[in-house]
Amino acid sequence: MRNSSKARTIAGLLLVVLLVAGAALVAAADRKPALTVHEKAFYASANLVDYVQPGLVVSVVSAKIASDGTISVDYKVADPNGASLDSSGVATPGTISLSFLAAYIPTGQAQFASYITHSVAAATGSATATQATSDSGGTTTTVAQGEYVYTFNTKAPSGFNANATTRIGIYGSRNLTQWDLGTDYADTTYDFIPSGTGTPTPRDVVRNADCNACHGSAITATSTNGLAAHGGTRRSVGICIICHQPQTVDPNTGNTLDMRVFIHKIHMGSSLPSVQTGKPYQIVGHLNSVNDWSTVEYPANIERCETCHNPKNGAAQTNAWMTAPGAAACGSCHDNVNFATGTNHPGGAQATDAQCATCHIPQGTQSFDASIIGAHTIADQAPELGGLVFGLVSVTNGTPGKTPTVTFTVHDKTGAGIPMSNFTTGSNSLSLTMVGPTSDYGYTSFGSDTASTPGYVTESATGASCTPSGTCQYTFTHAIPAKATGTYTIGIEGRLSATLFPNTPQSTTTNYGGVNQVINFSVDGSPVAPRRTVVAMANCNACHSYLEVHGDLRNNVTYCPICHNPSNTDASTRSSATVTAQQSLPPQGINFAMMIHKIHTGANLEAVYGKDYIIVGHGGSENDFGAAYASVPSSIPNTGVRYPAMGPSGSVQDTAECYMCHAGGSEAVLPIGKNAVTDPQGPINPDPATTSACTACHLDAGSVAHAQANTSTQFGEACSVCHAAGATYDAIQVHAGQ
Repeated sequence: MRNSSKARTIAGLLLVVLLVAGAALVAAADRKPALTVHEKAFYASANLVDYVQPGLVVSVVSAKIASDGTISVDYKVADPNGASLDSSGVATPGTISLSFLAAYIPTGQAQFASYITHSVAAATGSATATQATSDSGGTTTTVAQGEYVYTFNTKAPSGFNANATTRIGIYGSRNLTQWDLGTDYADTTYDFIPSGTGTPTPRDVVRNADCNACHGSAITATSTNGLAAHGGTRRSVGICIICHQPQTVDPNTGNTLDMRVFIHKIHMGSSLPSVQTGKPYQIVGHLNSVNDWSTVEYPANIERCETCHNPKNGAAQTNAWMTAPGAAACGSCHDNVNFATGTNHPGGAQATDAQCATCHIPQGTQSFDASIIGAHTIADQAPELGGLVFGLVSVTNGTPGKTPTVTFTVHDKTGAGIPMSNFTTGSNSLSLTMVGPTSDYGYTSFGSDTASTPGYVTESATGASCTPSGTCQYTFTHAIPAKATGTYTIGIEGRLSATLFPNTPQSTTTNYGGVNQVINFSVDGSPVAPRRTVVAMANCNACHSYLEVHGDLRNNVTYCPICHNPSNTDASTRSSATVTAQQSLPPQGINFAMMIHKIHTGANLEAVYGKDYIIVGHGGSENDFGAAYASVPSSIPNTGVRYPAMGPSGSVQDTAECYMCHAGGSEAVLPIGKNAVTDPQGPINPDPATTSACTACHLDAGSVAHAQANTSTQFGEACSVCHAAGATYDAIQVHAGQ
């Protein structure tokens, strides 16, 4: 009996051990980070990821300032699943390095002032300036694994305001390079009132999500994409504004590093009045690096302040740009205005900001007035415009050898019909474009008279028959080719012009376009198959806000490839190039995949590959995307397009973040197209479809040779063998960041 009882006891203990072990294994599985296909760790072995648990989360338990000014913060470091990390890297993988900030909002002010500053000397000369900085020389004590208390070496001064809103900032990194998982970055802020009385009211104007719309999405807690600065360690607006406030000045240029000023100036870049007159906008940073922002081209209309000051971002002071105008913020963009003397300011000299809101109310009764919203009205989107709304209803007679009839609608924003006669004056226009098949545009001829529009035909639709309600019918004069098969597409474009507030100081004449629409139809009775989806308009507008090109006529990414197809070049405009040297060069290919990749590669074309990408456009205009902009004075060295996505180290031009433009993983859907791309200035002409798209970014000789070596005259490109979704070198995996 005793042996049986002992056996049962041992068995019970073993069962408990097994249950605990099983629970631990389940817990470990549950702790696996929610990785996405865009992160490097996604492709690491499951065992490695389970062991390392990549990512870094810093959180604050509490903070205090003692009566003698001693500042301390109790904080935790963990992986994204909440498991505690050992900062030394002994008990858990990866050493963690952190820095600490402390600041408060002085009475009557809206911005932080740092408790910790130092004097910085200019690289040359004797100038010095004060700059906010992180603490040094403090002490760290361990509460438990993953929880620590940092006591600042810097103390709050005697008589500090214990009732002021106070912010602790922590930023740092976790080094996982030993496991080939890079470096994870994180930061956090904690607001409190030292006396314990009341609720903190910190500055809260712009949120990270607004920045990351352009600078790269922070995909998960393990990801280091998105807003980053100073080597990647500062990753949130809340951290930035601790130091970037009026205390901090660049001693080399005298430029303030106040967030209200320098962020506006950076984004204005080449549009700054001071830059337009030949004075560069520069900040001298770490190790005396010169950061010249004079060539920045903001990807949206610079007057669209709500791109950053997003009224829907949930920030407590998101409307401060409208409700609290002042010389520092407003003068950062309008830097040819001297508020002290009144130069270029219709309101005259202003000694303080006290009177600004008298004239500059948030919103007035009309566009282009002195109100904040009125003064920043984008002309072609002024609410006083009638609006232009297209609809494509149906296509009849759409069979081989026939001239199709399109039923479409043209309305103003109230739904009233717009007469065709409105489109026949001045620069006004209304056109329909036909292209096909959708399997790949580019090499369908609609007649010998369409040589200047290879692969498509565009006809003016102003002769359409319309009802007063705005429903119209137009029959093409060009026929669908006799041997056509599959699905064809018809798109619509048009614009009107208007003069708002004529005979007043606010008189403004502008063009405005309708949003392009497309309709697909089968020419042979087969199922309608729209052209493949590669990018999404919402992705374009995340950066561009409202993308419109070609004089307001083109504004829908499903419409662009109709003209920007594999066979098209700038041949029709190159001979009239305003830059004589361009006239004798071969035409430039403008297929959409190649063109957009090269435009976004931008400055890297020249900096990395020693090449350029210049399209001769309407009127012979030179559009140089690799080296120069016409809007920047020749006295300022130019660097071309800077793709705004930030890599882990905080530098822009991270063109590996393909998912910012591509929809549904389309970058790994191969082949990219069927038709060869005409590329007279490229290394291969004609260029196979996938090769053309990929080598638009990867322009080095090795990549071009690799693509060519894996292309057969008989069988075509072999790209999908290695780079298609799920293959060994899946295009998404190859471009994955940390």
